[in-house]
Amino acid sequence: MKAIRCLKYGGSENLVMSDFEKPSPKANEVLIKIKATSVTASDILIRKLNEPPIAKFILQLIFGFGKPRNPILGMVSSGVVVEKGAQVTSFNIGDEVFAYGSISPMKHRFGSYAEFICLPQDWNIAIKPKNVSFEEAAAIPYGGLLASHLINQIKIKNGDEVLIYGASGSIGTMAIQLAKHAGAHVTSVCSSRNFELVKSLGSDEMIDYTAENAELQLKTYKYVIDAVGNSKSSTLKERSKKALTSNGKYISIDHGTPLTPKDAFLNLKTLAEQEKVKPVIDRIYPLEEMAEAHKYVETGHKKGNVIISV
Repeated sequence: MKAIRCLKYGGSENLVMSDFEKPSPKANEVLIKIKATSVTASDILIRKLNEPPIAKFILQLIFGFGKPRNPILGMVSSGVVVEKGAQVTSFNIGDEVFAYGSISPMKHRFGSYAEFICLPQDWNIAIKPKNVSFEEAAAIPYGGLLASHLINQIKIKNGDEVLIYGASGSIGTMAIQLAKHAGAHVTSVCSSRNFELVKSLGSDEMIDYTAENAELQLKTYKYVIDAVGNSKSSTLKERSKKALTSNGKYISIDHGTPLTPKDAFLNLKTLAEQEKVKPVIDRIYPLEEMAEAHKYVETGHKKGNVIISV
């Protein structure tokens, strides 16, 4: 099969098309012929591995020293089941599915930058919603699960004021929709060029983080959700951490280890089927242009998701 090999940690030029042996499913696994995958901020972090010494050492313990232990990156996939192991009862050959290669912090599997991938049937894998394309399905798991992790840490009640910093990214666009679904009044922080996008997803108010004295537009919020974490900062962001009601709460995607339980994954499937959440796609690249896709995501200005068509 064709797949993208990561030769070593560093620049996107280390991502090259290579030939690999097609994997064979174990007894409890399905083999998926991948139609689409996505390039996420986590993929960029792993590929670059440009972290402080202690964090870099820990990450290399997990992923491999000098180069990734599994040279094929990527954890998101959508496609068709083409083979299954003897113990598989949840899926049939021909099923159209989408998946995320992590079920817990200790159970994860890379390999979606490829034409095929094997995944256990009881991981985060489900029948693809019929009302979304393979590309749209690949835009659901990453941002959707991380946004779910944030939203599940709070108890949004109808009318609660919620501020989402980084509202136009893959996590933020899903966080807007999940917060609105829970009944929140949402204020989105993003650049003015993305105002129409976030408004279309349900945002009630917008703040342009690039505007002079943007922090003066802040009100007080029951919850402030930081969907970008430590990778970006501004005066507005620092002020937003304290723009809370007396019982308000600030949460960041960089606080703790994000959980990706199957019930959250299946909830996203249901919400997508009900058109309560809509995956946002910025650009679609072919597999052979993976390095270019990484360069674009690395700019930090993508809207929603960058998808790879396989």
